[in-house]
Amino acid sequence: MVIPTLNEERNLPHVFAKLPANIDEVVLVDGGSKDRTVEVARELRPDVVVVQQTRTGKGNALACGFAACTGDIIVMIDADGSTDPAEIPLFVKKLTDGADFVKGSRFNHGGHSHDITKLRKLGNDGLNVVVNVLFGTKFTDLCYGYNAFWRTVVPVLDLPDTTLPRKTDGTKHWGDGFEIETMINIRAAVDGMKVGEVGSIEHRRIHGETNLNTFRDGFRVLRTIFSEYGRMRGQKRAGRRAPGGVIVHQQPGSRVHGVKPAPAATAEPRPQAPRERDEVGAVSTDITPLN
Repeated sequence: MVIPTLNEERNLPHVFAKLPANIDEVVLVDGGSKDRTVEVARELRPDVVVVQQTRTGKGNALACGFAACTGDIIVMIDADGSTDPAEIPLFVKKLTDGADFVKGSRFNHGGHSHDITKLRKLGNDGLNVVVNVLFGTKFTDLCYGYNAFWRTVVPVLDLPDTTLPRKTDGTKHWGDGFEIETMINIRAAVDGMKVGEVGSIEHRRIHGETNLNTFRDGFRVLRTIFSEYGRMRGQKRAGRRAPGGVIVHQQPGSRVHGVKPAPAATAEPRPQAPRERDEVGAVSTDITPLN
């Protein structure tokens, strides 16, 4: 499990208390907290893996966390209490049933949000429609950061290199900010992964204030969508898949279930028939309701 943090010491006790018992690795990525975030995490869970992110932004924090993970399955959640760790078994079940990548959805399969405003919901719905039309997907909740996937998916997502230096003009590398969630979702679909959704309840942040800005981040997400569409078209013209090629789909039998994990990073193509490609691009999503 990967948890990006920035001054979340008051929220961590609630989050850690709800972790399922069979979570065997918690990677906390700290963005330079000025409070006792790291100390509290170690007090709550002595085996927590603490990673300092290399730049700024949620995208960079997640990329640093993914690189530190050693388990078969990676789950990304928030540290503010808005995402419920008790739902993790639902994501894992979807993965072991055959999905490559699983999204949480606040607006389908029994999901709900106690936090989203009417304006943000309207914006999310609009962005959802744009993505589904451009990429042939069936997402019901584009801008929600509760996701789970096999670790072999990480190279395919092609996130910004964590060793790159910060930009001298103060701006972020593309993918280092909140656009990361949209980018990950689209790239999973474009690669042809089997994408599933599970219902998730989003709660209000317990302590502190969000760093999200409705208009600024909404436009950034929209820019991400069109940037990714151009990227997909370029890959189609070049006759290639996303960097990393076809991922290995690890069958049920992960460390979550007590079985030794398969080596990461050197992903070999899994045997399967070629996917059908539609006229839009390499998109093949299979989003089915949670039984």
